[in-house]
Amino acid sequence: MAAGTVGAMADDDVNGATSAAEGEIPADIAERIEAVREKSGFVPNVFTGLAERPELFRAFFHFHDLVMDRDTPALSKADRELIVVATSAANSCTYCVVAHGAILRIRDKDPEIADLVSVDPAKAPLDDRRRAIVDYSLRLARTPEDVGPDDAEALRTVGLTDDDIWDVVSIVGFFGLSNRLAHAFDMRPNPEFFLMGRTPR
Repeated sequence: MAAGTVGAMADDDVNGATSAAEGEIPADIAERIEAVREKSGFVPNVFTGLAERPELFRAFFHFHDLVMDRDTPALSKADRELIVVATSAANSCTYCVVAHGAILRIRDKDPEIADLVSVDPAKAPLDDRRRAIVDYSLRLARTPEDVGPDDAEALRTVGLTDDDIWDVVSIVGFFGLSNRLAHAFDMRPNPEFFLMGRTPR
């Protein structure tokens, strides 16, 4: 896929180290992609898809790391993945549901949770804290015009701080962007994601 062209990403565009020529990848981006490959055994297609737009790649993953790579007492890394799966399902984003569903299964050590939340979040077996987080996140994803400051009180009631609430809102908003990028460019989940975290360890 040429930079700046809106169209489907073919499998050979996104399954290799990069969809752009090797020599065109800035060193810092190539280093991050290689680190992901070494850790995971493969390169998620979002990395190779965005590598053609270096400034967007850097901004995207900087924001991602700010809101996803944190653990707080009331909002763990697994909780953050839960938000992504629930809201990406609401946005019908296969890529993010599958990819982040895999991460959620691993972080929760639960092979069922991602499927249950993505298909029918209202019936998923969530405790009161997670139920409040998911319900708030889905409202914000589906009908943002109906959400205001008072709605965050439900999150405070179950222990989230104002910083946590900022993160919840930011995750919903950020993955609204991510979902739309995945839709517009027909970004497909790597086959590896489908199998990850399916067997409890």
